Amino acid sequence: MHLSQEDQKVEIVLKGREATAASLKISDGSHTVMTDPRSDSLEEGLNQRPQGGLIYSINDRPPWYLCVLLGFQHYILAFGGILAIPLILAEPLCIKDNNAAKGQLISTIFFVSGICTLLQTTIGTRLPILQGGTFTFITPTLAILSLPKWRCPEMGQTAVLNTTAASASLTDPEEAWKVRMREIQGAILVASVVQVVLGLSGLVGLVLKFIGPLAIAPTISLIGLALFKEAGQKSGAHWGISALTVCLIFLFSQYLSKVNVPLIAYKDKKWKVFRYPLFKLFSALFGMCGAWLVCFLLTYFNALPTSPDEYGYKARTDLNLEAVSSAAWFLMPYPGQWGLPTVSFSSVLGMVAGVLASTMESIGDYYACARLSGAPPPPRHAINRGIAVEGLGCILAALWGSGNGTTSYSQNVAALGITRVGSRLVLQTAGLLMVILGLFGKFSAVFITIPDPVIGGMFLVMFGMIAAVGISNLQYVDLNSSRNLLILGFSTFSGLVLPTWFHSNPDMINTGITELDQLIMVLFTTHMFIGGLFGFVLDNTIPGTDEERGIKSWREVVHSGNRVYFSDQSCYHLPFCMNFLQRIKFFQKLPFLPQLRSQDQGTHL
Repeated sequence: MHLSQEDQKVEIVLKGREATAASLKISDGSHTVMTDPRSDSLEEGLNQRPQGGLIYSINDRPPWYLCVLLGFQHYILAFGGILAIPLILAEPLCIKDNNAAKGQLISTIFFVSGICTLLQTTIGTRLPILQGGTFTFITPTLAILSLPKWRCPEMGQTAVLNTTAASASLTDPEEAWKVRMREIQGAILVASVVQVVLGLSGLVGLVLKFIGPLAIAPTISLIGLALFKEAGQKSGAHWGISALTVCLIFLFSQYLSKVNVPLIAYKDKKWKVFRYPLFKLFSALFGMCGAWLVCFLLTYFNALPTSPDEYGYKARTDLNLEAVSSAAWFLMPYPGQWGLPTVSFSSVLGMVAGVLASTMESIGDYYACARLSGAPPPPRHAINRGIAVEGLGCILAALWGSGNGTTSYSQNVAALGITRVGSRLVLQTAGLLMVILGLFGKFSAVFITIPDPVIGGMFLVMFGMIAAVGISNLQYVDLNSSRNLLILGFSTFSGLVLPTWFHSNPDMINTGITELDQLIMVLFTTHMFIGGLFGFVLDNTIPGTDEERGIKSWREVVHSGNRVYFSDQSCYHLPFCMNFLQRIKFFQKLPFLPQLRSQDQGTHL
């Protein structure tokens, strides 16, 4: 939606003949802010805009070809994180060698992520934010699948411990992994209802009042730390290739981040050269493709072992070529494609921990996205609606059977600041591209041919980054306080020790009630649940000032809006039925709908 001309008075103020850009002075009678209009083209914007200025703000509509180009860029940025999830889940789902199933999972998760992105940018917060698979659901998922009845059979065995799965697998080998998937689907489906309720009821603000950096830091950091085994197993297939992948990612993302590559564009009937931060934007993609290419060359010249028993064999690129040839050209994911989801109490409670962690992470992304897209701080109704739509997205992911939920992607939020394009339309284009590309089975199957050591190198960087993001929340906390150090150390260390012990001693839990045993196992083998629980309880019960706990500094940073943004809140309004909602007072009281008659200037938790 564009700014209403009835409510706004727009004056164009030219600041001198030597000015590099014009400024817009927007006044609504009570608030006046300065901002910049969009440039005519991407190359002009990159060269002429002042630092921090936007080429396209949230309500702007770039040309269609720029929408496609920038939308595909966001798709590539989220590519690594989304692709990693089905690859992590392949082994515990017992489809390590089932390339067809892995291809279907990859198609499904990209397809659902595209749908959720369209929903979030249209009826959710309406911020230009991409939705994709979340690592916060990985830890409880692995905890559920590590239960004795869901463990994969050893090599050579044809039955599994679970009776239902065993009988089904004798007649249909596919059923052995689908029954596990249905258990995960059911857990995500029911747990996501909690997120929907939090958003529609407006309880998000109430919950967040009691959550500070000391609860968030161990929760987020343990997501990455808990996945060290998966990263080690993949990387260990060939440490040389894994190291090469890591080095290439560091090379492109850090050492060459300030190198702008000259590109050619056609404008005004002539070719122009402009510079673009190509390495910084596509560092993960270039690093992965570079190592992938090296593996291909080593395979082509038979420099890698040809025997499965030799070290380095998994670095070959010809191990899963049949996955591409056997994959269908067109694959339409649909709800219930793996069967009717099953629900168990222990699995649902374990997944709720992932839902709460995802909610906390997304709210921080909303504020960052608003600052980088030229929008005011998100009002309460937008945050509530965004969380509710994320819950709806997780429900859709559960129904389609992606094996995961959806959340806001921080790396795509950061890309808004790099590209200086905060248009909502660009992210809607990205969502549409994800849906379309998710329909092509062979396109998804190509990614199965990525060698394990290349994936392991990506995991090393990716999981380490997740752990570091969690630790970065401690910048607001007084780390000279023994109180804070005790809470942080105990909650983080307990989040590593207790799940390890429970994994090693599963037979020690015997209450006589099978469901209770499963509940204890799922909760106490979920690293982030343990760390987050201890951090939350101790931080709210041990006496400490808001400054010492980091609450004061954290809230100041979260609510510090951009110095340059539109002061009206129309960008958060729904794209339809606004006149109808304005006429009926009942809708004005709902916490997820805009209160048009109030001057809501952002949410203060």
